[in-house]
Amino acid sequence: MPPVGLTLRRVIPAAIVAFAALVGNAASGQTTRTVKVVVPYAPGGGADAFARILADQIGRLREATMVIENRPGAGTVIAAEAVARAAHDGNTLLVADSNLVIMPHVRKLNYDPLVSFEPICQLVSSPQVLVVNSASPYRGLADLLEAARARPGALTLASVGPVSLPRIGFEQLKRAAKVNITFVTYPGAAPAASALLGGHVSSALLSYASVAEQIKAGTLRAIAVTTRGRVDALPDVPTIAEAGYDDYELDLWDGVVAPAKTSQESVTQIAGWFTAAVQDPETKRKLVGQGLFPVVTCGADFAAVIRKQYDEYGRIIRQANIEAE
Repeated sequence: MPPVGLTLRRVIPAAIVAFAALVGNAASGQTTRTVKVVVPYAPGGGADAFARILADQIGRLREATMVIENRPGAGTVIAAEAVARAAHDGNTLLVADSNLVIMPHVRKLNYDPLVSFEPICQLVSSPQVLVVNSASPYRGLADLLEAARARPGALTLASVGPVSLPRIGFEQLKRAAKVNITFVTYPGAAPAASALLGGHVSSALLSYASVAEQIKAGTLRAIAVTTRGRVDALPDVPTIAEAGYDDYELDLWDGVVAPAKTSQESVTQIAGWFTAAVQDPETKRKLVGQGLFPVVTCGADFAAVIRKQYDEYGRIIRQANIEAE
C-alpha cells in the first residue's frame, strides 16, 4: 500500500483533466474572474495557509483573482452558513474540512452539508500522529494500550476539542482497543503539545504539522499515525491499522466546496484551477512544508467521501455522547 506523504491519489473526472491540460492556453487578453474563498478559521492556521498557497498559484496562472476572507467562529459554522446562502455563480467558495460533516451532529444548523454544497475537490490531507513524551516508557502503541488496560482511566490523551476529528479518532481507538483512557481537551494543538512536553498528560493525538519540530528535535516520540498508509515524513512509524485495528483510519482533509446548484461548467472550471495548482511542484513543496500532503479527489468521488464520513462520524458522536460546549 503506498504511503500517504507526497503520493497523489488521482480520482479526477476526465473533463477536469482535460481542462487542467489547457491551463495557460487562454487568450492573454481575457479578463479574469474574482472569486472569494471563505476560510472558516483565523489567519495563520493550516487551512488558511492551504487557501493562500493555492490562491496565489491560481493567480499566477491568471485563471482568476482569488480573494481570501477569514470568517472564524462556531467550529466553522459561521463560514459554512455564509457560503451556503451565497449566490451559486461559482464566485464564492468555502474551504471545507472534516468539521463540515462533524458539526451537524452536535449543533442545530441552517444548512445541510449533504445538500447545501456542491463538492468540488478534496485537495490535501493532514496526517494525525499519536505522540508521547520522549522520556515516556511507551515505545509503541502496544505499550500505551497495555498500560491503559493495567490502570483503567489513569492514562490521559490530549488533543483539541471537545468536538473535533481527533476526539472522534480517540473514541474510535478507545472502542477498538477496549481501553479506558481519559480524553483531555485543549483549545489548540500548541497547548496540548506543551502539556505533553511538561509531563501533564500521557499522550496526545495531534496533526503532524503541529508536532513535526518536536519529533525532529527528539522531545516527542511518534508511536503511530492514523492514516491508512504510512506517512513519508515518518516512514518508521506504523499506522494504527498495522497494530491490528484493521478498519482504523482518520483522515483530516482540506478541500473546496461551492454553494448548491452551482453549474457543472463552473464546478469543472474551478476543479481544473485547483487541480493544476496543487500539481505544481513549487506549490506542492510549500504545502508539504505546512504538513499538508496533496491528495486529489474531485466531483462525485469527493461527494462520496463526505457522505461516508458524515455517516461514520455521526455514529461515533452518538455512541460517545459527544456534545458541543
